[in-house]
Amino acid sequence: MSELDLIIIGAGPGGYCAAIRAAQLGLKVVVVEKDKPGGVCLNWGCIPSKNLIHQAEVYHCMHEMEAVGVSVDRSGLDYKQVQANSRDAVKTLTGGVAGLLKKNKVAYHLGIAKVTGQGQVTVTGVDGEQKLNAKNILVATGSRPMNIPGFEFDEEVVLSSTGILAMTKLPKSIVILGAGAIGCEFAYVMNSFGVDVTLVELAEHILPTEDFETTAILHKSLERDGISILTKTRATGLSKTAKSVAVTVVGGDSKQQTLNADKALVVFGRVPNTEGLGLTEMGVKLDDRGYVGTGDYCQTGAAGIYAIGDITRSPALAHVASKEGEMAVEYIAGHTPSIKIVNPDNVPSAIYCEPQVAGFGLREDTVKADGIKVKKSVFNYAGAGKTIAVGKPTGIVKVLCDVKTDELLGAHIVGHNATELLHELLLAKHCELLPEDVESMIHAHPTISEAIMEAMRGINGKAIHG
Repeated sequence: MSELDLIIIGAGPGGYCAAIRAAQLGLKVVVVEKDKPGGVCLNWGCIPSKNLIHQAEVYHCMHEMEAVGVSVDRSGLDYKQVQANSRDAVKTLTGGVAGLLKKNKVAYHLGIAKVTGQGQVTVTGVDGEQKLNAKNILVATGSRPMNIPGFEFDEEVVLSSTGILAMTKLPKSIVILGAGAIGCEFAYVMNSFGVDVTLVELAEHILPTEDFETTAILHKSLERDGISILTKTRATGLSKTAKSVAVTVVGGDSKQQTLNADKALVVFGRVPNTEGLGLTEMGVKLDDRGYVGTGDYCQTGAAGIYAIGDITRSPALAHVASKEGEMAVEYIAGHTPSIKIVNPDNVPSAIYCEPQVAGFGLREDTVKADGIKVKKSVFNYAGAGKTIAVGKPTGIVKVLCDVKTDELLGAHIVGHNATELLHELLLAKHCELLPEDVESMIHAHPTISEAIMEAMRGINGKAIHG
């Protein structure tokens, strides 16, 4: 094969989006992937988990039929079929990605890649080794669940996020260690399907990187559904048998207790997949946790080598990896991308339990700690008539603006469809709109998006329904 313009290692959301954009820009590009296209996100993360959440919500809401006089027998639940449905969604989307790569004439090499020289990648596959040469290399190998000593995964009774997605039989009970996005989402799924759930978090509140006011509402909702939540609680040990686990935890009051369950889900975090890639040998600097240091346009310290997504210190989100991939290849192709580096304050977060949680930018606790003066507006979901009409009145829209200029500094939503609603506010931030610009736009009635309008009106004391 003649010299390529670009070799991309990894076909997750960062890698495959970068490959397609590179092809659009006329670059000759090859993607190397050790497994199916789509990476963790499509195969063992975002997509199958959201399918499970959807099925859990449908199952959970069957009781609402009683309001119209219909009795539903939920005793025939077949979780094996639920899991199979999630895998069907995966097959559809990974097949779609493969089709997009083919449509854009992106060559796909199945195998394990290692950088073995300047502009050279050696691919080890079923047919042996093959050496590829290119002007540039982009590494997009993603991350994996963090395995903590004493809490090691066996994927039978001690599960990782991958293991629980592969599970075909529901346990009667589960302890979830870590109440970040993954922990809260699976707490919602398991509880909705009738599993006894205990959720344990070391920080003061669940979803510790989100706004405390929104997470407090989710906390109450999960508890109301029967989930036991222990915050400010450290897991200190785990013992197991073939069919159960016992997790020792210590709370903020220093009292120790043992939590017994059929299974444990351990979601303490993720680690970057940077081992064995030959990066340090090429002069790429890794920090003490294995993350790649990058500068403008995702360049590493080694000429011609770029890194994106979870292997860098950027927010570990699929949409960040995709944007970084596009940004890097546009730069490689000689274009000037609209941004040099992803600003974390402009990155939306999204947690998909019910109610959903979404946000971006500054949080109230951080602005107070940093001495930043802001205006705050909080509008209750129940003030938007549509939420009452559809039976989803739980939630708030919260916005933070600069006290002098009214610049939008952060927005946080908890409630039905929060992950979709957030983007009106994110667009306002992106376009440097002021509250008056959003409030002056006529919003359709009745819609939940009216809560966005009212929250922005509330910044200057003009909310009508608040």
